[in-house]
Amino acid sequence: MSLSEIHCQIKDMSRRFADDVIRPVAEELDREERFPAEIYAQMGELGLFGVAVPEEHGGAGLDSLAYTVVMEELARGYASVADQCGLVELLTTLLSRYGTPDQRAKYAGPLVQARLRGAYCITEAGAGSDVSGIKATATPIDGGWELSGTKLWIHNAPVADIAFVLARTDKEAGHRGMAIFIVDCSLPGVSKGPKEHKMGQRASQVGELNFDKVRLPEDALLGAPNRGFHMMMSVLDKGRTGIASLAVGIAQAGLEAAVDYARQRQQFGQAIANFQGVQFILADMAKDIQAARLLVRNAAMILDAGEDATMACSMAKCFASDIAVQHAGNAVQVFGGSGYIRGFEVERLYRDAKITQIYEGTNQIQRMIIARQLLAS
Repeated sequence: MSLSEIHCQIKDMSRRFADDVIRPVAEELDREERFPAEIYAQMGELGLFGVAVPEEHGGAGLDSLAYTVVMEELARGYASVADQCGLVELLTTLLSRYGTPDQRAKYAGPLVQARLRGAYCITEAGAGSDVSGIKATATPIDGGWELSGTKLWIHNAPVADIAFVLARTDKEAGHRGMAIFIVDCSLPGVSKGPKEHKMGQRASQVGELNFDKVRLPEDALLGAPNRGFHMMMSVLDKGRTGIASLAVGIAQAGLEAAVDYARQRQQFGQAIANFQGVQFILADMAKDIQAARLLVRNAAMILDAGEDATMACSMAKCFASDIAVQHAGNAVQVFGGSGYIRGFEVERLYRDAKITQIYEGTNQIQRMIIARQLLAS
């Protein structure tokens, strides 16, 4: 599946940026768990945020395939940085599809330029895979809404300027009784929990956001008042291709590191690359990574064609994240004892890979989606 000239150009630009700017500081960012605002500012200048969002809505005006190419290359540098790219893509896609002209003008441009930091708030203590279980509530009041509730494990929560919050507006209406609100995190009643210390992707800030009777203006509502669940779900196909691409990038970085090390590492008087056992590991890594990449690009092309891409996106996300974990582990195996030591890239890749099987819908949820589609046909 060949890329067009424009896709090749953005792939090359993203790869150079990953090699020159991201990879040299990836180990430091992981060790210090630091939010790399200076890298995001550069990405904003280069147009690496909002890749598949229309230009008139603040994005780069490219397609979902271009977005997956960018995500893979950024993740090859460091998955935490790619994760931020994916977050901005989801938020600006919501604004592009459902926002008013004023909301787009106020938020979309600053998000893609990295002048605003956003958070995507669904998960709660009793609502992870089961989004219908959310308890956060928005109640109509004179001139707007009052929001109360707590969101957990929220990407960017410790550093967020604005939060896109899914809340229940009608307790009796199930999925149809939810809405999305754009919340200024400086408002009275908004508080942030401490930064969580994660296994991997440690420069990607995650934490808790609390909303205690937060008074919101009427224009804080994004889209229709009873369509919040459906709006959030509508961007997840794109989100899953993004995470699948991120997983491919992690696996690709592991393969490149393993190939280089196998050529250099000497045992029994020769490079370990000469041993069939190591060769088979590398061959399996290469074929599975290419298969995952093709699944991702196929899903992106279905999205770009405007067709139902749900099953293709779930397949891509499930397969790519599984092979990322498997083959980041194989990269560690090729490195032997060195691969188990902090400071070696493959040790970080192994930790970074695991979350790809969990967020944006666990792989068990992806298998349920795939099976449901198969059985409905």
